Amino acid sequence: MPFALNFVHPLLMWVLLGLMLYSGYLGYKASLIRKVSAEERKAMVPLHYGQRHAQFGAVILGLTLLGAVGGMAATFLKNGKLILGPHLFVGLAVAVLVIATSSLGPSLQKGKDWARGLHVAINGGVLMLFGWQAFTGIAIVQKLLSSATAPTSLGT
Repeated sequence: MPFALNFVHPLLMWVLLGLMLYSGYLGYKASLIRKVSAEERKAMVPLHYGQRHAQFGAVILGLTLLGAVGGMAATFLKNGKLILGPHLFVGLAVAVLVIATSSLGPSLQKGKDWARGLHVAINGGVLMLFGWQAFTGIAIVQKLLSSATAPTSLGT
């Protein structure tokens, strides 16, 4: 497998973490619209925080699933098997939770408070797990780099 393919997954995941944080910011700003004065609301509504948050959510869902499958595929292609461990299981949990929070979209659009609370709680869990995932991924990349630069013995 080409050396560069080992690094597409980690780069995608760091971009995805940034998108998640930005989407969280947009969601927070959208929630403020319900709490501010009429004058402030008039200035905030044209910025479409809620719509942009939902659009980023769709992108995050797609990239999360692509990243999960891509990471497993890259591991399988490199090792001939999946490596069962915390990084894989937490990654799968993140993918399931992103699907779960995305499924709340219709209830969120109807303004259901229970869905909003659950959406925020699930996404808080996603960010914690995904943050852990990002940092454990650094150790995996370092291991890949050290094995790629390790000298090979000749004639054995």
